[in-house]
Amino acid sequence: MSRDTARVEAFSDAVIAVALTLMAVELLQFNPEGAADTDLVSRLRQEWRAFLAYIITFAVVGQIWLAHHNSWRYVVRVDQMLLVLNLLMLMFVAAIPFTANQLSDHLRGSDVDQQLSAAIYVGAVLGEALFFNLAWWWARWRGLLNPDLDPQLAASVSRRYLIRPLLYLFAFAIVFINPILSLLAYLLLVAIYLIRGPGDLPPAGRAEDECG
Repeated sequence: MSRDTARVEAFSDAVIAVALTLMAVELLQFNPEGAADTDLVSRLRQEWRAFLAYIITFAVVGQIWLAHHNSWRYVVRVDQMLLVLNLLMLMFVAAIPFTANQLSDHLRGSDVDQQLSAAIYVGAVLGEALFFNLAWWWARWRGLLNPDLDPQLAASVSRRYLIRPLLYLFAFAIVFINPILSLLAYLLLVAIYLIRGPGDLPPAGRAEDECG
């Protein structure tokens, strides 16, 4: 039996918003072990890794929200499995603030700590990307998308979404070279997906032949 999609989108938006808020609370603060009498400039310099992790992870989660918003424009019905897949995707999104905090804390640690924290981080974003893809493919396979959706557009959107987990793995591989470069690779990934592609909203004032 199908259910309305509005509640799913509202719940997903709420989870993503909470994740972004928690991430700000976790990362945008000074280390309590730091010297209280240190001047502000010095303390900001000490915490630059956390601020960098915040900017990049906010961009990653923001891109997740954009992709979720754009893809769910085409979903007209939901079933139980689609709800479960979307919930599992959100489970990984909710874990991203914790993994980002661990990554920022261990960027100055040993090589093993850096690589382990990077592996936990990529586990969260990769898990999200995989279940995002599974949800989209399930909706497409079960006929839960708008029946007037252009099949060629649906195929292009599917291919575009499938590239994202591969790019996450590429960014993770860079951590063995330099953890900071690995973080910047995630930012580059977001920049790539900000370039308008199949499935994104059309420019204002311009119609797009997506559905008949």
